Amino acid sequence: MRNEIIRSMVVNKVAVDILEPNGRERFSACGELVLPGEDGAVFDPSSSMDCDLDLSQGTPRFYIMRLRDREKQFDRITYHEKVTQCLALSSPSTLSGWYLAVAPPTYTQGDETVVYPDLEKDVVVYRIPHGVIVKLHKGTWHAGPLWDPKEASVAEFMNLELSDTNVVDHHTHIYGDGGAMVD
Repeated sequence: MRNEIIRSMVVNKVAVDILEPNGRERFSACGELVLPGEDGAVFDPSSSMDCDLDLSQGTPRFYIMRLRDREKQFDRITYHEKVTQCLALSSPSTLSGWYLAVAPPTYTQGDETVVYPDLEKDVVVYRIPHGVIVKLHKGTWHAGPLWDPKEASVAEFMNLELSDTNVVDHHTHIYGDGGAMVD
């Protein structure tokens, strides 16, 4: 008979403001930020108003998802291997900002081995203000969008991914009892 130790704990994660210089630099391993820019500018993936997308593995889907009763906590984290994903708070909103927990990709394309991100060491929670689009690199682990339930019970987010992402490319790791709370 094998003995198993089941670890139950809640990790407290302090949110990093994604627009702070250190926040943007740390986030770059997981994705890019898209900020407002002047209309008519030529496409430049190195500018802050453009990003490098990969929607080549299927039919793109751009929609507004309505989420209910989310809190600033999570017990699972997900990645999409085949697509970059963009998320942004839809307008109008009563939220002052939202939160996204991320960890850099840990798989190699074609390799069956997936290393799950350590909740304490690898996962960073970012606070994202209204008006910023977050683009996640392929394979970036993420949990959210999350928000303060005192601000709203329902929030709407723009989401760009593939039409079948949540059916065929939704890889989730569950941390078990506990998970993380966002401060």
